[in-house]
Amino acid sequence: MPYEYARRRVLGAIAEVGRIAMLIGETFRMLVPGVSAFHLVVEQMNAIGVQSLILVFIVSLFTGAVAAVQAAYQFANTVPLKFIGTVILRSTIIELGPVLTALIVGGRVGASIAAELGTMRVTEQVDALEAMAINPVRYLVVPRVVAAIIMLPVLSMIANAVAIFGGYVVAVSSIGVSTHTYVLGLKQGFYMKDLYSGLIKAFFFGGFISWMGCYYGFRTEGGAEGVGVATTRAVVASCVLVLIGDYVLANVLFRFIFAS
Repeated sequence: MPYEYARRRVLGAIAEVGRIAMLIGETFRMLVPGVSAFHLVVEQMNAIGVQSLILVFIVSLFTGAVAAVQAAYQFANTVPLKFIGTVILRSTIIELGPVLTALIVGGRVGASIAAELGTMRVTEQVDALEAMAINPVRYLVVPRVVAAIIMLPVLSMIANAVAIFGGYVVAVSSIGVSTHTYVLGLKQGFYMKDLYSGLIKAFFFGGFISWMGCYYGFRTEGGAEGVGVATTRAVVASCVLVLIGDYVLANVLFRFIFAS
């Protein structure tokens, strides 16, 4: 019995990966027709990006503030405080900005997409689109994926700026670092490859979040309870993929692409 259960679980996981791959492939196949309905992409950019701004702003502000406090604590009597700006800048644009933004958006947007498409699935609206010869992937998935891929790097850039500002406020007001020293640390620690790496991560994270939301939304069954289950699975899958993808992308970017 345990062997049979494990076998079913493994085969189920393999089938799940295959279905996700098929959805991704269908998304690329319908990419041009889907993007041609640009008003749908703009609507999703507003839902994914603009409506997430306040949440991203608050989290990023306090992330920068905490980073400044932690840096000052760890630098005490060992490292000059002039490096606080450098540490906050590099940790933010490489890691904290894109990853925390993706986790925030994954929780909010992944759940929203899964709930919306799940409701459409259980109320047979997706079936109605297919009956009218409208490809659901072109009409529902492509705009969301494209919008997420565009808006995650934008939100990440905003998160970087807000976190650096939050670190500045704390460093100047409570740690005793002057504005000149903080800005000097920012200048000394800034490298374009760090910024590029964070934006590349955010680009992939946008795809992870949107595809998971769409996949579990389309797989919804069982009425309102099924919608709740799909929403939970979409959020969990998005966050797990973001963290796994962060590790994989960090290895690729810093060991190969930006190694020099």
